[in-house]
Amino acid sequence: MAKTILIINPGSTSTKIGVFEDETEVFDETLRHSTEEIAQYDTIYDQKDFRKNVILDVLKEKNFDINTVDVVVGRGGLLKPIPGGTYATTPELLEDLKVGVQGQHASNLGGVLAYEIAQEINVPSYIVDPVVVDELQDVARVSGHPEIERTSIFHALNQKAVAKRFAKESGKNYDELNLIVVHMGGGVSVGAHKNGKIIDVANALDGDGPFSPERSGGLPSGALAKLCFSGKYTEAEVKKMINGNGGFNAYLGSNDMRDVVKMAEKDDKAKLVMDAFHYQLAKEIGAMSVVLDGKVDQIILTGGIAYNAITQEYFKEHTGFIADISIYPGEDELLALAQGALNVMNGVEEAKDYSQY
Repeated sequence: MAKTILIINPGSTSTKIGVFEDETEVFDETLRHSTEEIAQYDTIYDQKDFRKNVILDVLKEKNFDINTVDVVVGRGGLLKPIPGGTYATTPELLEDLKVGVQGQHASNLGGVLAYEIAQEINVPSYIVDPVVVDELQDVARVSGHPEIERTSIFHALNQKAVAKRFAKESGKNYDELNLIVVHMGGGVSVGAHKNGKIIDVANALDGDGPFSPERSGGLPSGALAKLCFSGKYTEAEVKKMINGNGGFNAYLGSNDMRDVVKMAEKDDKAKLVMDAFHYQLAKEIGAMSVVLDGKVDQIILTGGIAYNAITQEYFKEHTGFIADISIYPGEDELLALAQGALNVMNGVEEAKDYSQY
């Protein structure tokens, strides 16, 4: 019998929800939250009841009976570093989401909301492949100074989902493949997948790797230190330059690749920035091919920017010599969350215990 799955994926100004029957989407909704609504709350956790009520109200409006749900799945947040997989929403996991052990982000509410709704209807709840998935090999953690260690924060949910999708469509096991997955959205990440683990990836949130539409990526450290102590900017302003007002936003005033492409047709500066975006990502693909000893089964492009024809052609021309390229544009995170829960519900894998890591 098909499992009915409720999925909750909170973002900074919206909450995406979906209902699936196994892997078939019944419906999805993006619930928008105004700046004024969010501003009422001092912390992200304080938004919990507000978002929960909005979710339940919309389900009622759609005449959906919450009691038909078999499992509730939430997007994972900034927990401690853990391997990829599906995790039960245990007390320790929920507490770490509440306090934000690696920072505050709206995704921290995903597991909490899933747990509370699931408790009310007496069904299990899980999170799947949160952004803190950490499967780095030890050598990848060394930064160059012992005070700073390289950390793994990236688009794990979508990276894992498209990698497994490619494996399935190829008639192969994910655990047997070497893949380079390139996620391109508001942030970007390039992961080296070796035998089912992402053994190297840049911190896509906090100033590492290539720049993106909203993030600066890795900046020259000496120049960054000078800027920090120039007296011109507060710590908060510098952090916003790194994450939010970096990349395309800083250079061109837009975080939309479609705008950048139009600008590049008429403006040399915009074309240079667009070329640099592709150039840095291509360099990172090359670096990850070295991580995999040159044995790359496939390069996979994903995220919203993967729809762009110029982007697709650039990587085919500049990185196609490394491996063939597959394109899975967009971010099918709701389906990825559903699949993670189904694997546990159907006995394909066991739910991981957060307290063991």
